[in-house]
Parts: sequence; C-alpha cells; structure tokens
Amino acid sequence: MIVVTGVTGRLGRVVVEELLTRVPAGGLAAVARTPEKAADLADRGVDVRRGDYEDRASLDAAFAGADVVLLVSSPDVTPGARARQHGTAIDAAKAAGVGRIVYTSAINADTGPSFLADHATTEALLRDSGLVSTVLRNTFYSDLFVNPGTVAAAVDTGEIVYADGGRSLNTATIRDLGLAAAVVLTGRGHEGARYELRGSLWTYDELAAAISAESGKPVVHREIPLSEAGDGAFVAQLVSGGFFSEPSEDLEKLLGRPATGIRELVRAALA
Repeated sequence: MIVVTGVTGRLGRVVVEELLTRVPAGGLAAVARTPEKAADLADRGVDVRRGDYEDRASLDAAFAGADVVLLVSSPDVTPGARARQHGTAIDAAKAAGVGRIVYTSAINADTGPSFLADHATTEALLRDSGLVSTVLRNTFYSDLFVNPGTVAAAVDTGEIVYADGGRSLNTATIRDLGLAAAVVLTGRGHEGARYELRGSLWTYDELAAAISAESGKPVVHREIPLSEAGDGAFVAQLVSGGFFSEPSEDLEKLLGRPATGIRELVRAALA
C-alpha cells in the first residue's frame, strides 16, 4: 500500500491524483489532519486516514500496512518544528514496518541558507533511522512566480518588475514535482536515491518575452534593487544571490520529458 501525507495541500493532491492513474484506489491511503477535507477521495475508493505530525498515535494508525510512505514536509516553518514533527513521523513509520519513506526536502538542503536546516536534519534522521528512503529535493514552485495574477499585471502595465539580479531560476511546477513523486513511489530503483528536482532555467527577460509573445502585447522586464522588493525581498534575495541558478536533469529524467517551460506556464496563466 502507498500512503501519502498532506493530501489536502497542493502537492499532496497532485500526487494522489496521479497515483490514481497508476494503481487501484484500494492500494492507496490518503492522510490529512482533517480527513473531511479529503472526502471526495474516500468517495473514489481511497482509504482516507487522519494523521497529524503532532500526534504520534494518529501516525501509528495512518501508516499501518504501508509499503511506502510519501512524507510531505510540514508547513510549519517555525525553526525546529519541522525536524521534530518529521522525527515523530519517521519513528511511527519505523514502528509500523514501512518498507520505504519518500521525503519532500528542498534543493541545497545541506548547503543552503539556515531556513533549510530542518530539511537537512530530517534527511539525517532518515539516514540514521535504518529505513530505506528516497529524498526529493524540490525546488520552489514556478506557480509562485508565474501565475494568472502576475501575468495579467504584466500585460496591463507593460512590464514585469523583479529584483532578480539578472540571475536564472530553476523553479518547477507543482504538477511536475507531484508527477515525479508519483513515479518514485510506484517505480523501482529509487531506493537510497536523492534527487535534485529543478526545472529548466529561465530568466525574467525570457518571462517578459514569453508574455509578449503569448498575449500579443509588449511587455519588458525592469530590474529593481532589493531595497524596493517589499514583501518579496526574502525570495528575491535568494534569486539574485544565485540560489536558483544551478541546473539539474533529475526532474526531466523522472518525468521522461522536459520539465514544463516558462512559455507553457504563461500560456496557461493567460487561459
């Protein structure tokens, strides 16, 4: 049985929907803190179970009978919270006799900024647990950068403004990352692997050009300093510092096709 946590989140839902095209619904269990929010999955034959990273007993029940578990990282970004919660989940998986854990980590978890420390700690906990594991080091979602709102604003104003420092981004869509997770959950040969899941590199100049081409209206990229980035300064600092500038072919290999490109994203946003 495949057990997927975090199924009411965007990534977890994509994974479950893809798994339903690959395995019978009876072979899946979907875990949520509030199972009622996943009632539609239960209606389709999926075993919906309650699981809360703060409640060890709920995880013991949620992981019962699991061959493989997708441990979607906790949304709690309080320093230390994720590592503690993930440790509880790993202990529960071990007690339940789970065959393999697939964990959604983050790119550069062991060498990146301090906010990634909980991912690095979780990876270490997995190594020390004795469980077979696969680590998916997911990049940031392209959907955060390119979406109907940002594209519409660019078309309206004729420019897209960002403090990117002229650096490339290796973001990936939620859908692509979810499909890759489903591949790893159902495939063989992923035991002990660690994948750096990054999309094709793109720049804000290329984004502006794609919006122009798809909308038929001229759009240019205007770079601004970090001091003008406002609420988005934290992510912009990562971008301009080159955090997202390193490519990887791991996502493309798992998908068996190129990752979704920037022009496809723009086309979807305009639609």
